[in-house]
Amino acid sequence: MKKSIYSFIGILFLTILLFLQFGTVVFADEKLETVKVEVNKAKVAPGEQVTLTTDFGQTMGAYTINVEYDPKAFSYVKSEGGAENDENGKVILTYHYVQQGSEQPRTNATITFKANDNIVADTPTDFSVTINGMSNPDNSKEYDDITVPFKKDVLIQPNYVDYSLALQYSGVILPNVAKDMKLVTSSTMGKNYDHVRLIATLTKTPSKEATAKLLATNSEKTEIDLLHSGWGEAEGYAIGGKNVKQELALKGEFSEIGNYTINVKLIDRDDEDKVIAQKDFNIAVGEQKKEEDEKLPATLPKTGGMQYVYIILAVSVLTIAYLYITKKNRK
Repeated sequence: MKKSIYSFIGILFLTILLFLQFGTVVFADEKLETVKVEVNKAKVAPGEQVTLTTDFGQTMGAYTINVEYDPKAFSYVKSEGGAENDENGKVILTYHYVQQGSEQPRTNATITFKANDNIVADTPTDFSVTINGMSNPDNSKEYDDITVPFKKDVLIQPNYVDYSLALQYSGVILPNVAKDMKLVTSSTMGKNYDHVRLIATLTKTPSKEATAKLLATNSEKTEIDLLHSGWGEAEGYAIGGKNVKQELALKGEFSEIGNYTINVKLIDRDDEDKVIAQKDFNIAVGEQKKEEDEKLPATLPKTGGMQYVYIILAVSVLTIAYLYITKKNRK
């Protein structure tokens, strides 16, 4: 019995020595259920910042937060809550509480990123967060690493500018004479579409018999009338990005003198032909102005200067006649 008591006392004494030596007793790892990861914005524009917050739900003495991100979409800006290391695609934020001074154990940490300025299309991306090395402030308790990542989706979306349509030409449009034109689709920051088409409709004519054509030539050297077939393959063509300016060369033909109205639409084939942009163009077809020929007058006008010419001519004739007659009489 005494041996058992002595053994117990010995074990207790050794435990006290260990406690005094290391200051804490570390318990087995356990799962930390209170951790949450959030982003303050689910959608940002190029150049705009987004902050990722890890909230532990209790005070922590140590942790390492690992955030993986797409460097083509975001760049690292700053962090709060530890010593950071940015590896251009992964930020590692490490914290160890030191029981000195006024510093208090932390309950959260933040990491801020900026969406890259050169993004010109909708760019869905995400942040992937894992955490390891977690313990409470006195290091008496360690927590299991979080190896299944928190995924936080963010959409980078430019501030798009609506598309505009313009029909350009110069000079007078004559009936039944082909006129060179350009149909321009433009935007300083156009939303990206994979499949669009241009559709033109004649909505007003000077008479029921009047007709019109807007002819464009495709890559196969075939003329396409926008007023009948639209422009682009059936599935459409791509458009979008910064400083978009697409020019389509046309030849406009109109059968009669008068006013025509043509409605042009840019449609999205992937969204049940939803109208992206449209505009009405009023076109006046008129006769060419005939320039009257400048005809010289049949007779020269009589002026004061011409009268002196006639007088001098008459005097000269009379003088010659006088001299001739005087010479003849002398003989």
